[in-house]
Amino acid sequence: MFLTILLALAPTAVLIAMGQYLRRIKLVQDVFWPQAERLVYFVLLPCLFFHGLATAHLDDLPVRALALTLVFSTMMVAAIMVLASPWLRLAGPQFTSVFQGSVRFNNYIGVTAAMGLFGAQGVALAALSNAAIVPTVNILCVLVFARFGSVRLSVLGILRQLALNPLVDACFAGIAFQAFGLSVPRVVDPVMRALGQASLPLGLLCVGAALDFGAARRWMRPVSIASVAKFALMPMATLLVGSWLGLDGRGAITALLFQSLPTASSSYIMARQLGGDAPLMAGIVAVQTVIAALAIPVIMVLAGVQF
Repeated sequence: MFLTILLALAPTAVLIAMGQYLRRIKLVQDVFWPQAERLVYFVLLPCLFFHGLATAHLDDLPVRALALTLVFSTMMVAAIMVLASPWLRLAGPQFTSVFQGSVRFNNYIGVTAAMGLFGAQGVALAALSNAAIVPTVNILCVLVFARFGSVRLSVLGILRQLALNPLVDACFAGIAFQAFGLSVPRVVDPVMRALGQASLPLGLLCVGAALDFGAARRWMRPVSIASVAKFALMPMATLLVGSWLGLDGRGAITALLFQSLPTASSSYIMARQLGGDAPLMAGIVAVQTVIAALAIPVIMVLAGVQF
């Protein structure tokens, strides 16, 4: 079983390593990577989420139990982190980065790993997971930035950040297509599928290129706090809630997988835009991406996951 998980995650690790290597050898100019990340975030990944949700056969999926498990476990960990903030002794901007490191997840790694584990059904499960977590996480993070960030957001600013988030919009659009029984036009369908598939390798290359291990060494204490919350507290909360809701099988594995993912590299962009600690955020992303290569299989094994 351990080998099965490692083999499913191996392509993800290789692509991340390739991204780091390509950046080091300067095969493309450094300006390429931020632009590629924007392309993935604003175009390719939304196409993947929308198409996956709009075309998924949800009758075979534990929609309610999976969505509630992900939402409740995320809110549980978020509440614990906010309540613990006075005892963490972190400056406001630092806490926003630790909070993101505790609850945010890397979409690219999650979708790729789910597809490696379960094939086409894995994409549908991943799309459903993103539909549940992406709005939840973004709402929570924007609210935390409004409270703890150096840039204070008005109510209108908070609503604007949420309304303009491309991942949130794509998920809601895909859910709407499902709810109203709409189908993606035959001319558009292969285009969106191709764009969505392109998001996975390019997104993982961008993750590797964005890793900054130098930043991690300067912030060991907050990086450690975020990593413990992400790889210990979040999986435990997911198992607890999932067991309570009766989630099992591939749905339970997917929930545990997504709640054990490292923090998304897009967290760095949000930290820069909304008054967080961007260098600390880069360090958290770098450390968690490396830890995840071992942590995810270990978490699965300790949880007694059976394939």
